[in-house]
Amino acid sequence: MSRSRGRQLQKYGARWALGLVLTLAAVLHVWALFDSDAVERLDGFLSGLRMRVEKPVLDPRIVIVDIDEKSLAQVGRFPWSRDIQADLVTRLTKQYKVGAVGFDISFPEADNSSGYKVLEKLAREELKDVPGLKTQLAALEARMDYDGLFAKAMAGQPVVLGYSVSERHTKGMLPAPAFTVAQLNGREVAAYQPDGYEGNIARLQQAASGAGIFTALTDADGVIRSSTLLQRIGDGYYPSLSLATAAVYLKARAIFPQFEETADTLSEAELENGGLDEIVMFTPERAIAIPVGYGLVTTVQFRGKGGPDGGAFRYVPAVDVLTGAADPAVLKGAIVLVGTTAPGLKDIRVTPVNAEYPGVEVHANLIKSILDGRFKSRPDYALAVEFLLVLGIGLALTFGLAVLSPLKSIVLAGAALAAAALFNYWMYASQDIVLNGAAITLLILALFVLNVAWGYFFEVRKGQALVSRFGEYVAPELVAEMAEDPGKYNMDGDSRELSVMFVDVRGFTTISEGLAPKELREYINLYLTAMSEDIRDSHRGTLDKYIGDAVMAFWGAPVHFADHASRAVATALLMQASAARLDEQFRARGWPPLQIGIGVNTGLMHVGDMGSKIRRAYTVMGDAVNLAARLEGITKVYGAGIAVGAATRDAAPEFLYRELDRVRVKGKNEPVAIFEPVGRRDAVDAAAAQEVAEWEQALALVRARDWDVAQASMEALVSAYPGRALYLLYLDRIAQFRLNPPGADWDGVTNFDTK
Repeated sequence: MSRSRGRQLQKYGARWALGLVLTLAAVLHVWALFDSDAVERLDGFLSGLRMRVEKPVLDPRIVIVDIDEKSLAQVGRFPWSRDIQADLVTRLTKQYKVGAVGFDISFPEADNSSGYKVLEKLAREELKDVPGLKTQLAALEARMDYDGLFAKAMAGQPVVLGYSVSERHTKGMLPAPAFTVAQLNGREVAAYQPDGYEGNIARLQQAASGAGIFTALTDADGVIRSSTLLQRIGDGYYPSLSLATAAVYLKARAIFPQFEETADTLSEAELENGGLDEIVMFTPERAIAIPVGYGLVTTVQFRGKGGPDGGAFRYVPAVDVLTGAADPAVLKGAIVLVGTTAPGLKDIRVTPVNAEYPGVEVHANLIKSILDGRFKSRPDYALAVEFLLVLGIGLALTFGLAVLSPLKSIVLAGAALAAAALFNYWMYASQDIVLNGAAITLLILALFVLNVAWGYFFEVRKGQALVSRFGEYVAPELVAEMAEDPGKYNMDGDSRELSVMFVDVRGFTTISEGLAPKELREYINLYLTAMSEDIRDSHRGTLDKYIGDAVMAFWGAPVHFADHASRAVATALLMQASAARLDEQFRARGWPPLQIGIGVNTGLMHVGDMGSKIRRAYTVMGDAVNLAARLEGITKVYGAGIAVGAATRDAAPEFLYRELDRVRVKGKNEPVAIFEPVGRRDAVDAAAAQEVAEWEQALALVRARDWDVAQASMEALVSAYPGRALYLLYLDRIAQFRLNPPGADWDGVTNFDTK
């Protein structure tokens, strides 16, 4: 070895060795010799980014008839009665002459909303002696049989119903399968195989031209990236809603799997899938081949951000179809998918392009792929392409970055990253081939960071001092921000205006007694994780401590936020939403329900590194902190999920508040007004705002001692909003005041003698 090479090895050898280790790790991941959730999540993010780059092109062949908020407001709450659905189908098929109708809705129960069965029972019993009643009822039966009207509207028309699969029960009627096990001549096709289903009632299913499964297939992170085209139920293989609707539209004669001739030439993946690599739809004009992966799954190509403004598909409000106001040119000959974007109807999905994506549009994207005969797929040789990319770029950067100047290193790494990204996108957009890009992206970044960090090691160590001091108390992203200018921050004691929050689980003693230790640990861990994520991740709060099942957090230190009160209130509302979501999950698992109380207060408090020689913590103290703790404790008295002090209300005026009371808490002589935030003013609907206004009028009457009018106003509130415990509390107080009228010095304040 020459002296120059020896010096190079001595100078760069360690970096070369680390670079080779990183390249080897990336190669092993590409060949699936080890898995990484982080890499898989990045692949999911990059796949969504790749889809978002493509600008959507409006497809006039597919139209979504949307049961939107406008339709609900004019027609009524959902589900609609079947006579309305019958009218919708009749108008679509006969007036607008659409090519096919697919319902992203199921009809598993009979519709008795017409009241005919009640009238029939009365005619048999209480009103059996009324002359001519039975005759009149018989004449009305056809018009009041809503299921019959719906079935009649579908008969002979290209209408496809949707249904769900389930692991719990079997209900309703299945359509005819696309093919059966017997038709495969003994060959097995791997497919999702649910234990049950919730189909449509028989008379509707028999009248429809077909039916398809609309149950979503989500990845481990809850994101929809792919969809099953067929699932196996019993001995039959049943199509998805998208496949079934496209088949009816294209007048397909059959849907059947395409097998390889022999097993000798099959890859391992194809063998696992029974030698199957595509599904073929046979139409009168052509055969459409649909590539599928293991489990009869295909990748969904999402176009646009979804929704009426997404740009990929036209949306027509359902009420416009029902009233005949829809544009005939838009609907004629089109595939119509009947679905909903109304938030309350729970058909919003998480996808790579949008976390609030209409579920009906997932089917629309699949139908478009079927009509175009273009599908994004991941062939077997994709692994080889990824391997060559990782190995080639990894070796080039390992040996190149170590010897280059910082500026040239940036240029080389940037060029490698751009080349890998452009090649990946070209394969996707032009060749319809899906390549994973996370491994090569992370490798390029890791090699770049390794070499740049090597030269700035001491600067990094300087920032580590700050991380070690604050890392226990604040979110990592705040530590990173503080590390950019460490001199601005310290742990010395300080007095400043901050906002502090206390959160507690209601009835936790009862909960702990009703759960086994292992279940209790999981219960509290899920709860604390969700609350902590809302505090730290959503509004960058400082997570102070856990006190049993309680959580303490504050905003405005160590990083100053001028809007710390607004962040605290927004977090409290978010935490209540998270608690409601967890409550549903816990109840489904047979666990005790979850309810939390939150107290928030704003004011001057001491903040800093406090404690003893044995244990210290970065925390807040002061009267304003104590008041927040008291507010959390009294939320249960008012049936409120959140209580905030007047200072918080004043500092966060963008929220609408409901005043709860004026109280004098234990340890304080001065009364304080307390409020419950309802929501952001620009997001609260008119009904909620009107309720708050009515409540404020009623509360003013109570404080004015106008008991008669106050009681009438409060009774009206209880009647209009029966679930609001606050109104019942004040109705009871009015009754007590009638029995024991307050003295002349009564100031409308409620005293609390306990914490």
